[in-house]
Parts: sequence; C-alpha cells; structure tokens
Amino acid sequence: MAYMSKEGYDNLLAELQQLESVERKKISAAIAEARDKGDLSENAEYEAAREAQGHLEDKINKLKMIIADAKVVDKSRLSAKAVQLMTTVEMTNLKNNAKMTYTIVSENEANLREGKISIQTPIAQGLLNKKVGDEVEVKIPAGTLHLRIDKITL
Repeated sequence: MAYMSKEGYDNLLAELQQLESVERKKISAAIAEARDKGDLSENAEYEAAREAQGHLEDKINKLKMIIADAKVVDKSRLSAKAVQLMTTVEMTNLKNNAKMTYTIVSENEANLREGKISIQTPIAQGLLNKKVGDEVEVKIPAGTLHLRIDKITL
C-alpha cells in the first residue's frame, strides 16, 4: 500500500488518462503507418513502434497497480507535532548553518526540485517522529548530516 496526498493521487490519475487516451492513439497510428510500408520482417519503424507500445503498456499497468494500492492521506487528520508523511520540515544543517526545507511524501510523489523527498530516503527516515528543536544525525551516502528541526507544518 502506498500512502499519498490527494494531489499526488490526482496527478497519477491524470497521467494514466493521458497515457491511455493520447499516447496509446499515437503509438497505434505509428504502428499502422509503419505496417503500411510493407514487409514487416525488415521494417525498423514497425519494430520501434511495437517496442514503444510495449513500454507504454508496461507503464500503464504499473500506474494502474500504484493507483489500485494507493491510500490517500487525509491531511486534516495529521498533526504538525512531529515529522511524518505529508509534513513540511524546516531545518538547519548545524555544520554550515544552511537552511533546508523538505516535504516528506510518498515515493511516487518525490520531486527534489519541488522540495519533496520520499519517505524512503535516509533524510526522511532520520527525521520521522522527531519534534521541533530536536537535533538529529542522518547518515547519507556522502557522510553524516547534523540537523536541527526548526519548524514542522502541514
């Protein structure tokens, strides 16, 4: 089961809709066009289109499985007393005083450019259940981070 926000769930549904209604049609058209070019045994365009179709169907099936197993988290039932899924954490790196802000999300919603990190990451794991003012050491591949939690919000 994958916990996720309503926004993340809606994004997955929109992506699935796009793949099924738009991308499938494009690939079907490409296959039909390649088929019209003659001998399929030596038709590279046909093979490429069939391979793309296989990848698309795999992606559609994976999305359907994720959506079927998804559990949408009701943010109104969450608390900002401790770090948990769907909370935004403002913290300070005690080594260099750099400020960082991350939102802890499901693996499917993670997007570092948006400041969303997967609950599976070492940083998120190290922060879980910690409270404002807590200082934590988080082991990451590049070493150890020394962080102080400054603020937790929903």
